[in-house]
Parts: sequence; structure tokens; C-alpha cells
Amino acid sequence: MIVEDDKIVASELYNLLTNSSYEATILTNFENALETILKSNSDLILLDINIPYLNGELLLKNIRKKSNIPIIMVTSKTNEADEALSIMYGADDYIIKPYNPTILLLRISNIFKRCEQKLDIIKFKNLIININKEIIKNNEKEVVLTKNEMIIFSYLLNNKERIVTRDELMTTLWNNDEYINDNALTVNISRLRTKLKELSEEEMIETRKGLGYILLWDF
Repeated sequence: MIVEDDKIVASELYNLLTNSSYEATILTNFENALETILKSNSDLILLDINIPYLNGELLLKNIRKKSNIPIIMVTSKTNEADEALSIMYGADDYIIKPYNPTILLLRISNIFKRCEQKLDIIKFKNLIININKEIIKNNEKEVVLTKNEMIIFSYLLNNKERIVTRDELMTTLWNNDEYINDNALTVNISRLRTKLKELSEEEMIETRKGLGYILLWDF
């Protein structure tokens, strides 16, 4: 998400990102900037310091109270004190305008690489699984799982070469403080299958009668 009140700069950043195969949005409601950003589920914020209603550094500080979303300050302020304050408040990087597009894209790429290592992002077949955000997506769609559904899917994925019993799944859920009974497990697996079908016409989870479940490799 681009948080920049200069429409020309915001448009330039938007074009730079979309032309580099990123999805981008521009914040337009600065009065409720904090609420909008937290609800956006964005992967990264490009944040200017001089924005209406709330100074960008204070907005950064307030975001950090509730979210660890990566934030790059993109500003015309060259004062070292502003840079130090931004880093102290939790900015991941600081870029001074006019920015070098190539350098900015490289810094964005590096942040995403670091985030993948921290956020448990797993690639399986044509799927990208973001465990922390409880999202699974392919090139066309994404589905949002519940906490229980992600625990079940992650366990099946980590044990994809063998059959997983219902007792194992129940134990794993209990170990994650999710206290569900046998019927609730059945419901969760059914809902998980329904969501996975949005990503592939082929069945991903196969039931082995009397034994348990296995994650299929050839979907």
C-alpha cells in the first residue's frame, strides 16, 4: 500500500510497482489511515512522513503497536534525525526522494525475502502457503483458512509422504490450544477441502478409510 498525499508521486510509485508485477493500492482516506492500513492486509507499506491529519512517523509508531507489516519510509526529508526517529519507531528502511526506482525495487525485494524466512511462507506444487496469515494461493486465487484449518493443512503438508491419523490431528490441535472433538475435526476437514477446491479441481486431501488422511502429490 502506498501512503503518499502527493498524487503525482503516488501515481509514479503505483506504476513502478504494478509494472514490476506487484499488486498495489493507494491510500486516499488519510483521516482514517491507521484503521485502513490495518484492515488492508497489505504485505508492505510505502509511507511518506508529510501526510495529512497524522505525521507519518506517528502513524508508523501507531502501526507498530498492532502490526509487524514491513514499512519503508519514502520521503523528501533528508534530516538524519527524521531517519533515526523512523528507524527507532520501527521502519524497515528509509528512502529519500527523488528515489532511484531500481534501488527502491531492490530494497522491496530484499524485505520480502527476509519476511519469507520469518513468516513461514512455504511453496508446494503451484501453491504458496503463508502460515502466519493463514492464506493459501496460486497464480489466480487465494483462500483464507481458519486457524484450525491451517493447523490441519500444515500438519498434512509436513507429513505429506504418509497417512496421518485422526488422533494425530486431534493431538496437534490440542497442542495448539484448539480443543475440538471428533465431530468438529470432521467439519474442519470438510471446510478445508471445500476451500482447497477453489484452488484446484483435483482432490488434495484423500481419505484412507479406517486409517486417516494423506495429502496428494499429483493434484
